Order: sequence, then structure tokens, then C-alpha cells
Amino acid sequence: MPLVTRVTDLIGRTPLFELAATSTGTRLLLKLEQFNPTGAAKIRMAREMVLDAERRGLLRSGGHIIESTSGNTGLGLAVVAAERGYRFTAVVDHHACKDKLRAMRAMGAELVFVADDGDDNLATSAREDLAEAMAAARPDAYFTEQHNNDANAVGYYSVAEELLEDVERVDILLSSVGTGGSLFGTATRLRELGYPAKVIGVEPVGSIAFGGEGGPYWQSGTGTPPGATIGTAVDYSLLDEGLKVTDVDAFATARAVAAELGLMIGGSAGGSVHAALSRLDEFPAGSTIVTLVCDGGEKYLDTVFDDEWMADRDLLDPTAEAEVRTMLHQYTPAARRPVALAEAR
Repeated sequence: MPLVTRVTDLIGRTPLFELAATSTGTRLLLKLEQFNPTGAAKIRMAREMVLDAERRGLLRSGGHIIESTSGNTGLGLAVVAAERGYRFTAVVDHHACKDKLRAMRAMGAELVFVADDGDDNLATSAREDLAEAMAAARPDAYFTEQHNNDANAVGYYSVAEELLEDVERVDILLSSVGTGGSLFGTATRLRELGYPAKVIGVEPVGSIAFGGEGGPYWQSGTGTPPGATIGTAVDYSLLDEGLKVTDVDAFATARAVAAELGLMIGGSAGGSVHAALSRLDEFPAGSTIVTLVCDGGEKYLDTVFDDEWMADRDLLDPTAEAEVRTMLHQYTPAARRPVALAEAR
């Protein structure tokens, strides 16, 4: 890594981790976006949304950025705002992880809550309505509106370019869908570069982007809850298949991966990994499957990795965790197998 002068210079070139492999040569690779500043992929699109607004004259020197966020977008915008001299207000709810809220405050963001203390329900629609109203009332403000901002997906074009530097091709791109920017932005750029991939989106049970009855869910930063508008970054023309994963399975997977491999991934990434592991034998032999791990698990020590929090919400399921561990053992890559066998002895 060369000497850099800005935190945003550290964005990108995140590693690929081989999580699983079959006897037929199919591999499941994780693009570990927690190695970005703020520990998340969304700093990529936060930077691009601000740069795009500057190019179009929507943000001027000393301006005010406003965004509705469950955490990671807000963290990215806090960094970019600090670097470029903007004021940043994050409209949030108590469903967001406390560490994300603390980190935004530490980087100078103003937090505006749409719910009272103790109300930890997801309030995406209320957040977005308030953020839009706040921006409309301030002449120097710009609502980045991540769900309906074309620059969101463009911010992830670099992910596709990085993948093709590391592997010959991506056969299947399987990842969680929140705003849709990471999955569909990466897929768009892969197609533009002449390497189209099969695109499989994953959302929580309770999310409405792929149809079905909506309801509450605990996977943070992903999905479209009832009452919220499905963002324009969700490009159904690129989607080959949409899957739903329960909170129990998503969180069991994140916990099992941490316990078995020492790799901390977030809850929504756990949903994607569970979907991929469950179907690994169904994919064509020799396939390269990539899942974008949008953030790490360290931000969820008070939630996904806290037994009391999990039990209070009926999410703790040792049987589900054991099933994931079985799949991880079944699909242990050859390069890691001797170490696993030696430890087993």
C-alpha cells in the first residue's frame, strides 16, 4: 500500500477469501468489504454520491449532506463529509447497531432519531420521509437518497474490476440486496467488461423486493421493509433469481463462520453465505461463486453475537448453527483441510 493522504484513498482492493469448495471444483469466494475504511462496502457508494453531487452542482462548498441510514452508508458519508468540509446529518432509528451510531457521532455527524428510546423497530420509511423534508427546508442541503441515486450503483463498478484482477471470471454473483447498489452495480460493470454473471439476490424473510408478504426482520442494512419504496438501484432486468433467508439462518451462519474460522461477517452477509452453502452442489461443476460481504461482524457484538439479545428475540438456534458448521466442514477447501485435520487430532 503506498503512502496516502486521505482516508478515502484506502477504499478498495479488498481481499477475496475462499470459504468453501466442492469436489467438482466449484468455489465460494467472499469479497471481504470490511477491509474498507469504516469496515463496510458502502463507503464506496457514499464517496461516489458526493462526487456526483459536486459534479452536478448539487453540493457546494460548506454544504449540508442529509441521508436516511441504518449505519454503514452514514459511516461512509461521515468520512467523506469530514474530508470535504461538509456538514452531515444522519436520520436514524434505534434498529441500527449502537456501535455504528457511536462511530458516526465520533466522526462529526449529527444524528436525528425518528423513534423514541426503547423503540428498536425498523423505520426505513419514516427515516426517508424526514430526511427528504429536512433537505427541502434547507437551501444548502442535499439529500443523497441512496435508494434512488444512480451514483450508488456506479460506486461499486470498482468491485467488478477488482474481482476480474483476482479471478478469470465470476460465474455467479450471489449477494444481499438492500439498496441494490452493490449487487447490481457490480453485475452491471461485469457485463460491460464482457463477463456477465448469473445474478442471485438475497433478502430477509419479511422484505418485499422479491415479492411475498412483508413483515418485521432483524437483518440490518438489507432488504425493503413493508411501507418502504423499492429503490431504483434494484435492477430486475439483471436479476436471475431472488431468494429469501430467515433471520435465524442468517445469524446462525454468521456465528458459525466466526466460531469455525475466526472470520467475523455481518448478519446480512450471513444470509448470503447461507443461501450459497445450501445450494453449492446445485451449481455447475467448476463454478466461481462470489458473495459480497458488505461488512464485518465486529459491529454486531451487541446483537448477532450476543446470546442474550438473540434469545430475547427468539433468534438463537444452536441446531441451525450446527447445520452451518456441518456444511463448512463438508466444503472445506483443500488448502485449508490439512490444518483442520491437524487441529481435529
